[in-house]
Amino acid sequence: MRIQSNKLFIEIDVQGPPDGEPLLLVMGLGMQLVAWPDELVAELVAKGFRVIRFDNRDIGLSEGFEHLGAPQMVGAMLRYTLRLPVPAPYQLRDMAQDAIGVLDELGIRRAHVCGASMGGMIAQHLAIHHPTRVKSLTLIMTTSGARHLPQPSMRVRQALMSRPRSNEVADVLVHLEGLLKTIGSPAYPPDAQRQRERLEASIRRAWRPHGTQRQLLAIAADGDRTPLLHKIAAPTRVVHGAADPLVPPAAAQDLVRKITGASLDLVPGMGHDLPLALLPRLADNIAQVAQQARQAEPPTAQPPSNR
Repeated sequence: MRIQSNKLFIEIDVQGPPDGEPLLLVMGLGMQLVAWPDELVAELVAKGFRVIRFDNRDIGLSEGFEHLGAPQMVGAMLRYTLRLPVPAPYQLRDMAQDAIGVLDELGIRRAHVCGASMGGMIAQHLAIHHPTRVKSLTLIMTTSGARHLPQPSMRVRQALMSRPRSNEVADVLVHLEGLLKTIGSPAYPPDAQRQRERLEASIRRAWRPHGTQRQLLAIAADGDRTPLLHKIAAPTRVVHGAADPLVPPAAAQDLVRKITGASLDLVPGMGHDLPLALLPRLADNIAQVAQQARQAEPPTAQPPSNR
């Protein structure tokens, strides 16, 4: 379903009972809403959530910025390395405003929010700049952006910056399989056939590499959110793979130190993906911090008794 949000067309998917507790899922760099596994959505719906997935701007079926042409990535990444300001066509905070627009369009005043990777960065902005809209916060495999944190290895960075031989489905499929093998969970290797089918369906739905590059510029331009993290008031759970090669686990420990009251689930053998075997654990984490938020809410005022 396509809606208008923040003056853009945004593709959304809503699952679960209309009276369920709203849960907004925010996906990461270059990933479409379908990257949230249906099995995870089913787990969350079974726990009573109304689950909202959406394609971030410039990705999937949402409105893009193709008119801007191919981004100049080499110069931008050089500026990032030299710690100079990185120009970007939009900011992560703009993408957070898109998410607020999704909630507005659905008539949702407050929601639990879960973000993965770049989606976790966007979720941080939601909780920082729109605190009254976020009931609880789950941050999966993400970072504060602090520059002192360990960085991925050269092998991982090369895999992230590599491109497929062509935009033909077969070549893109080989490229994505190689990337996921590099950053995935060593203790939870995927079923190759299931992964291939999901990736092929995603590619056929949409493949927008320049949108991914523009999102990467938004990450680079955002910098270090450390000075803002003290503003996060929502109960927060940080979930991270102990074997994450893209965002090393020190980033999770850094977030827990900087967000008041945040708790950490560091998952052995998990990399930078959402393994099928770990989906119940992820759903439990989201449900637990949501319950924490419910318990922290003031009791609803009761009308005076007539007796």
